[in-house]
Amino acid sequence: MSDFMREALAAAAQRAPAWLEPVQARGRNLWGKTTLPNRKTEAWKYTSLQALQQPFSAPAPQARGAAISEASLPQLDGPTLIFTDGQYRQDLSNTAVPSGLSLVRFGDATAEQAAQISAALGTAVLPGRHVFSPLNDATLVDGVFMAVAADTQLEEPVHIAWLTTGQNESTSITQRLLVCMGPNSQATLVESFANTATGGTAFTNGLTELLLDRGAHLSHYRLHLEQGDVVHIGGVHARQGADSQLHGFHLALGSVLKRIDLVVDHQGSGAHCSMDGLYLPRGTETVDYHTCMEHAVPHCTSRERFRGIIADEATAIFNGRIHIHPEAQKTRAELSNKNLLTSNKAEINTKPELEIYADDVQCAHGATVAQLDPLALHYLRTRGVPRDEAEVMLSYGFINELVEEIGQPVIKAFLKPLLAKRFAHDARLARHIL
Repeated sequence: MSDFMREALAAAAQRAPAWLEPVQARGRNLWGKTTLPNRKTEAWKYTSLQALQQPFSAPAPQARGAAISEASLPQLDGPTLIFTDGQYRQDLSNTAVPSGLSLVRFGDATAEQAAQISAALGTAVLPGRHVFSPLNDATLVDGVFMAVAADTQLEEPVHIAWLTTGQNESTSITQRLLVCMGPNSQATLVESFANTATGGTAFTNGLTELLLDRGAHLSHYRLHLEQGDVVHIGGVHARQGADSQLHGFHLALGSVLKRIDLVVDHQGSGAHCSMDGLYLPRGTETVDYHTCMEHAVPHCTSRERFRGIIADEATAIFNGRIHIHPEAQKTRAELSNKNLLTSNKAEINTKPELEIYADDVQCAHGATVAQLDPLALHYLRTRGVPRDEAEVMLSYGFINELVEEIGQPVIKAFLKPLLAKRFAHDARLARHIL
């Protein structure tokens, strides 16, 4: 086992609350038996972990009032918890919560909440589905627990923000979020990851668990906005009860490496999951999305739509899997992955998969890889649109459908100019797609 996290592991053992020690011990035991994946590992054959071949240390204490103005974050009015370099910032957070919502960091959990967290933590992570989850357990010092009571409908989104400041060299950050949605509850959750500087290398090991009880509805936005020398290996693992609905939106701007595993386990009849995603690497960045829809019971539905625009010499990987178990009759599942290469040196490796063991199902999957349409580009050029502007307009149009369908107006208003500026290397061109 690589010792690149030896210092962080030792520091975590000394800083964790007593009730988290069994979780850490379980993680250390499993991590000690884990071999880091390499190019011969099927799920990692296109993704190099070379960026982790250095020691990472636990983050140094953050000074109060440390500037985060450089970070680009959505400005939401609801409850907000902000962490900088893995450490909670009460001075930047909005901890006022409505009735029916519990939102606490692990370090502030009551004895009753600690018992609830301990019982639920790790239950959504299917065995062998997230190779870095034992390391997350082993280095877990703090996290966020969000519980929505039965029959509660939250009017405002909950925002959890994780910021990397770049003030410390080779910093490791452990992110953990546990969400428990009670029966017939409804909420919107926004997770955002951003960095304020790129002066140092940072490694984020992130893990989010979503537990939806019968009839619960959750809209989940996970925005990976980090850029530069940031490595993020994360996972979202969801378990859905009967008649629950999970609507996910995922965005990944590029950095040196982003690997995100998304696993949704349909455990109750009538559950539905829709998941949209965008990934936009450029330069020499790498973004890797692995998704899996586990249909274990009858009468469930799922729909995935992921779009990627890969520029310069960047690399993207998408692996989408739909797994229909023998008992999952009357399942309907769809998967679509479309990719646009804007450079002859850009690379995409896409692999949609269907694994079906039931005979009364409706499933469809597909993937496309293309470059900018020369006819469309010619059409715009003949109408007086300069080539640079035409390329920006066509690139943004490729993802515009998913952006326009975002249900939260604040999130949509935040993302549209952000994406426009990313496509337009000359900021003056952004106005043509807003």
